[in-house]
Amino acid sequence: MSLLYLIIGLSATGLFILIKSLKSTLRFLKTTALILFIIIVALSGFILNIPQNEHVARAVSSFKDWVQSPIEKSNIIGHHYTEMPVIEIQEKVLLDVPLVLQLPELPRGCEVTSLTMLLNYANINVDKMTLAEQVKKDSTPYRTENGQIHFGNPHVGFVGDMYTKDKPGLGVYHEPISQLAEDYLPGKIKDLTGSEFQDLKIHLSDQRPVWVIINTKYEKLTEDQFQTWITPTGKVKITFREHSVVMTGYDQQFVYFNDPLSGEKNKKAPIKDFEESWVQMGRQAITYLPH
Repeated sequence: MSLLYLIIGLSATGLFILIKSLKSTLRFLKTTALILFIIIVALSGFILNIPQNEHVARAVSSFKDWVQSPIEKSNIIGHHYTEMPVIEIQEKVLLDVPLVLQLPELPRGCEVTSLTMLLNYANINVDKMTLAEQVKKDSTPYRTENGQIHFGNPHVGFVGDMYTKDKPGLGVYHEPISQLAEDYLPGKIKDLTGSEFQDLKIHLSDQRPVWVIINTKYEKLTEDQFQTWITPTGKVKITFREHSVVMTGYDQQFVYFNDPLSGEKNKKAPIKDFEESWVQMGRQAITYLPH
């Protein structure tokens, strides 16, 4: 009887792992649940002397089909969602994303301008000046004390003046941009920050551009190009070369992107350099889910 309780416990664990995996597009989570289930079935057959007949085989096959197929389920806390189907990464992609320039109105507005391009491609009629006004701001004033800069945190809101470089300023990171994008595509924004670079290709392969934070050189920067600020929410490491573009494609050698600063559509950079730049800036990326 204790063995039976053990089997029941393992089954519950496998089911819990499976339910948790339904939130993710990572197939290894579902595969883990599948393998655990098969082991439990085999173990049950051995311990309880149940023959591995066609009924057991059919049950395993049905479970495998259920795990590997796109599914619509309710999770254990009652939220309803539809899991995205698995997208095959293409060898090369190039999207026709409308180009929007940040200049002359927004000398520091690369982030909201790149978001404008992303939303316009998703058939959202909005302009850069509207987004510049709406994006969350960090109003912390600029000052220096004992040689240390005290200023805002781009993770909290746009830091400084977006409209002129005659006043102190920097930019904004993914959190406020994601919040703003959510206002225009409620429930459809996917913050990919922290992902692997390969994950960005999945969304591009599904015909959706990706907003990213990189730098103006499109390659890894040396440490002397960074500095640390003191902000009300803690220290933050920044570079004045911080930049935002919208990725439009890739091939074996290059990444393609619309650059709001240079005004180039489908500009290209070596894929290795671009990736290193993106990783150095915190792997910040945003896209939207299919309609």
